[in-house]
Amino acid sequence: MKSLKLVRLAGALALASGFGTASGQEVVLKVEHFLGPNSTAQQQLLGPWCEKIAKESANKMKCQIYPAMQLGGTPPQLFDQAKDGVVDIAWTLPTYQAGRFSKSEVFELPFLIKTAETGSPALWDYIQKNALDEYKGVKLILTHVHDGAQFHFTTKDVKTLEDLKGLKVRAPTRISSRVLTALGAVPVQMPVPQVPEAMSKGVVDGASLPWEVVPALKIDEIAKTHTETAPGQATMSNSIFAVVMNQAKYDSLPADLKKVIDANSGVAASQWAGKIWDGTIAPARKSALEHKATINVITAAEYDRWKKATENVDKEWFTEVAAKGGNGPALLEDAKAMIKKYGG
Repeated sequence: MKSLKLVRLAGALALASGFGTASGQEVVLKVEHFLGPNSTAQQQLLGPWCEKIAKESANKMKCQIYPAMQLGGTPPQLFDQAKDGVVDIAWTLPTYQAGRFSKSEVFELPFLIKTAETGSPALWDYIQKNALDEYKGVKLILTHVHDGAQFHFTTKDVKTLEDLKGLKVRAPTRISSRVLTALGAVPVQMPVPQVPEAMSKGVVDGASLPWEVVPALKIDEIAKTHTETAPGQATMSNSIFAVVMNQAKYDSLPADLKKVIDANSGVAASQWAGKIWDGTIAPARKSALEHKATINVITAAEYDRWKKATENVDKEWFTEVAAKGGNGPALLEDAKAMIKKYGG
């Protein structure tokens, strides 16, 4: 009898919830991501985005943000959590799932992107034209790249390819692993939340990371040396990110709330996200220097050596895309043209 009452109560609540949504009750969106509450992702991207949709919907639509995978699962599972409705919205790094987003991976190829502000809207346009099939089941809110992968080492002083040879370096995705292998390092692939412990315990000698995440992960307290490309040069590699929404959840919204979501999605939102990531470089570098770290900027001659060493990474990607019926060289040229369109 008690169980029956509970079932009836649950049904009544579900009915009331459905009726309330249709008649204007507040919609609360569950938003999850894999970093901490003080991360750029939450403080500068998801938090402000959620505030904006709340304001523009007259508080009829709000977010509940769950950082650090608080709803369970692992970072590589975030895309499917949004797709399957475990969460309503997720900020995710799709290529944590190796091979699933192969056409989108073009933006992770080496020495392609100079800034996140130019790469991010280009990524949005590229996906709309070439890779929307990789995002079935979700509504894309925005896409972006980060400020560019640089190297951060506990003690090793890396200025040349020879210095990098044999060092164990964390990699985020399979493309970045190939970049590291081509440069002579030994890649150790892992999601970013695992990096501080791996560096502290000597599991890796260093990590391939954007400057943006260095303070949040306290890498500035762990790494004694950093190696970066010079301003104005394309960075060694990158990672793609997406804010995605469960398609069924979006479809269930009334027209006025859909309009709010649409107004805060797309190419402009993507460029805004990229600009946020570019703005994190200077503060992160400053923090590293305040921790008495050495920052090595690779020379122009060394930069050319590193680019040449990674040429086969593009070719390997071409072969994989061809196996799936795609034209890798044409897709790469498309990506380059879109980056150039936005000033990159």
